Amino acid sequence: MRNVLVSGAGVAGSALAYWLRRKGFSVTVVERAPAPRTGGQAVDIRGVALDVVGRMGLTDRVRAARTRMRGMSMMDGEGNEVFRSEERTFSSGRLDGDDVELLREDLIAMLHQTTGNQVEYVFGDSISALVQQARGVRVEFEGSGTRDFDLVIGADGAHSAVRGLAFGPEQRYSHHLGQYLGIFPMPNVLGLDNWQLWFRDEASGSGGAIYPVRDNTELRVTLGFGSEPLTYDHRNVRQQKRFLTERLAGLGWCVPTLLSAMDTATDFYFDAMAQIRMDHWTAGRVALVGDAGYCASPLSGQGTSLALAGAYVLADELGRSEDHAAAFEAYEQRLRPFVTLNQALATENPAGPAAEESVERAKNALSLDADVPTGV
Repeated sequence: MRNVLVSGAGVAGSALAYWLRRKGFSVTVVERAPAPRTGGQAVDIRGVALDVVGRMGLTDRVRAARTRMRGMSMMDGEGNEVFRSEERTFSSGRLDGDDVELLREDLIAMLHQTTGNQVEYVFGDSISALVQQARGVRVEFEGSGTRDFDLVIGADGAHSAVRGLAFGPEQRYSHHLGQYLGIFPMPNVLGLDNWQLWFRDEASGSGGAIYPVRDNTELRVTLGFGSEPLTYDHRNVRQQKRFLTERLAGLGWCVPTLLSAMDTATDFYFDAMAQIRMDHWTAGRVALVGDAGYCASPLSGQGTSLALAGAYVLADELGRSEDHAAAFEAYEQRLRPFVTLNQALATENPAGPAAEESVERAKNALSLDADVPTGV
């Protein structure tokens, strides 16, 4: 039985752990956080990714956990409604479609539960060094010494430590898309009833989105602004909150209330909107999956679907061959057209979501059965 280390217990890592275990691998997942991560935004499962969760037996649970939005309003920076829609939202697309929007934390919890006690999880630790050898990889952990594995898979996000160790500095691969976003929860002080509010101040280029979750008891808030790349500490939350406060401070309507809630929020995420673009996602006995190898950014709406599909294809190819190099090559060839189309969604329309036809084409541009062509 081959022994695989997966770095990252998010969507890509947890899904990969499930499929590798199904293929007969011994799997260890290491995660820097002390437990499965909570918080974050609602995410979408679309097209072929719905088939992946179906093959995991999660369809009913995923659909039961979906958001129940009735529509959305687009507001200006002063809170005046510019337009509304009861047919679609910017975050999830058409409300009468088959695609599913749900909270990221709910999806991660489901994926984690599917592996049960068949996968070793090591929380509160991370990889500090990799040494590739003829028959495996020697891995040094920050807190738990050294272990040997046959393969190492980086599923540790856009700022992947595995990618940095095996492929080189992040700046080689990260492409800034001109925006920064912050995400946090707060009580539903606006009384929203399954209705999204989006707002944008044309003068400053700042804006955001607000939507209720947890039976309308809580809001998830996204605030953002346009900017060239900023220099900041990824772990300095006060600095990140200050960026948002300074950029949105001049806006009226409910924005001061949102900024006040953000100031005290303990669950907070901030990052640049960027894509990871690489010529290769594999090097020796190391491979990347999900955002670590091909982050499309939240602007694409397809990051979760790429993670689920990528995890499935990588495990499928490893299960087909005893030769990891051949499996890695097949993974890259099979997945790359799908990644290319989905990354393009983030840049097709900088002022809003990509065209519905583009999303339809991209989300279905992969077959889960390796011998069946996609027709793309």
